[in-house]
Amino acid sequence: MDKFTFSALEYVRPDYDKYEKECYKAIENIGAATSYEEIKTINENMDKLDSSISTMCSIAYIRNTLNTTDEFYEKEVEFINERGASATVATAQLNKALLECKFTEDIAADYGPEYLVISQRFVDQFKEELVPFMQQESKLTLRYQKLMAMAKIEFDGKTLNLYGIQKYFEHPDREIRKAAAKAYSDFYHSNETEMEEIFDELVKVRNEMGRTLGYDNFIPLAYMQQGRSDYGQEEVAAFREQVRIEMVPLCQKLYEAQAKRIDVDKIMVYDEKFIYPDGNAQPAGDDDYLVSEAQKMYHDMSPETGEFIDFMIEHELMDLKNKPNKAATGYMTSLLDYNAPYVFSCFNQTIFDMQVLSHELGHAFAGYEAMRTQKTPQFFSISTDIAEIHSMAMEQFAYPYAEQFFGDDADKYRFAHLQEAMTFVPFGVAVDEFQHIMYANPDLTPKERTNEWHKLEEKYMPWRTYENDEFMERGGFWYHKLHIFLYPFYYINYTLTTMGAMELKKRYNEDKEQAWNDYLALCKAGSSTNYLNLLKLANLSVPFEEGSVAKAISCAKEELLSKI
Repeated sequence: MDKFTFSALEYVRPDYDKYEKECYKAIENIGAATSYEEIKTINENMDKLDSSISTMCSIAYIRNTLNTTDEFYEKEVEFINERGASATVATAQLNKALLECKFTEDIAADYGPEYLVISQRFVDQFKEELVPFMQQESKLTLRYQKLMAMAKIEFDGKTLNLYGIQKYFEHPDREIRKAAAKAYSDFYHSNETEMEEIFDELVKVRNEMGRTLGYDNFIPLAYMQQGRSDYGQEEVAAFREQVRIEMVPLCQKLYEAQAKRIDVDKIMVYDEKFIYPDGNAQPAGDDDYLVSEAQKMYHDMSPETGEFIDFMIEHELMDLKNKPNKAATGYMTSLLDYNAPYVFSCFNQTIFDMQVLSHELGHAFAGYEAMRTQKTPQFFSISTDIAEIHSMAMEQFAYPYAEQFFGDDADKYRFAHLQEAMTFVPFGVAVDEFQHIMYANPDLTPKERTNEWHKLEEKYMPWRTYENDEFMERGGFWYHKLHIFLYPFYYINYTLTTMGAMELKKRYNEDKEQAWNDYLALCKAGSSTNYLNLLKLANLSVPFEEGSVAKAISCAKEELLSKI
């Protein structure tokens, strides 16, 4: 296994029949066990089987996103989604057997109490009646993802995908920026009817899933799916209100200063990404150059990150170049049989590329460390509300190395990146509130849904101004956010974790060694305890508490205001 490369890995269709057979055999053995050692052996054997299935699923998913027109892997992902959903019945029964066995105290003592909390959450969020809904949901999300991946936008004499057109959002010529934004908008507008249909069906299917479990709608189930066991909707709503009070005025000041800087009367939506009158920071080299510089950066950062980046490069665990028919997304996933993370994205020769090299590789580094520290795969997959701290803090830790990637534009990069970290948060909480409205009010028509987004823009992004774009003016912008379709209720995590990342930024500036040690401890911990305990482990504040947002952003706010 030490000499593997991703491109050479053999794919074998997951054997769900064998998996189910082994699950039911394990359930019998758990009931008959007379010692904890027997339980532990059963768990370890099932972990190996789970890892094997998971690895094959990841290979199929990655290869499908690398080329969404590859019919073989498209069919394999469809099979996995269909058959994997029905196999969840056996997984739930296995978890239930563990929870009901005579050795739960021994399990908790060996693995920690969170092991059984995760098992209980899995049981609580699943019933066999959900399987058809899960299968339908996966078909709908694949349909949306393929629609986005197949985007072909004719612009500047080129045929561009959704990542390629976004490069022009930073063009020094305002008319070109405006035309690019309209071309981007027109793609979504031209597909509005299909997107309306997909999302309408997703709301219906997901709400049926929630009702099947006894809830009024999908929202409580979504919180369980996100691994939230120690906070709920009230805490999230309180956080959104702090953002509205503390961050919306700051963002307005930043955009007002930007308007003066680039010499326009008012920032239009197509100006938001254009930070400097003489042009934004541009990468100092091509895709291969950036990866080479990232390897140098991670070697300098710490022994752990140096070992990690060499592993990623040696085993071909990154695919970052923008190519036709590649899915319009970015992610980190895991190949558990190889203790290997995998990073996928699409470079577009903007500062976004550096964010990929720090953000997605921050996720991957955390996975790499957890897979080498935790004793069970149950703890390798980090809860989403913590995972984004790993990525966003890594973006901040990369600031001292900006000269390697941007040369004389390094200061431009640091300012633009930090400003975007702040201006993103109001958008992020708007996405979250939008989803709460959608699932709590399923009878809204598609156009009424879009109007709800329009109202949220007025609430959280009062600076947002469109020009001669009827689709966006009435609220069409939400359609581009794939998380709303693919990963419901995930998006608030980016905003919660921005607070932790900003705290770590401040502490990294003050005491680099201690901040790094806290960060490394957080990465190694994986999901071995709950959200609040993980924050405590890394000496981070709880973002729901009154005043926490103002405190977390204080360093970034001071830095930005001093430079405008």
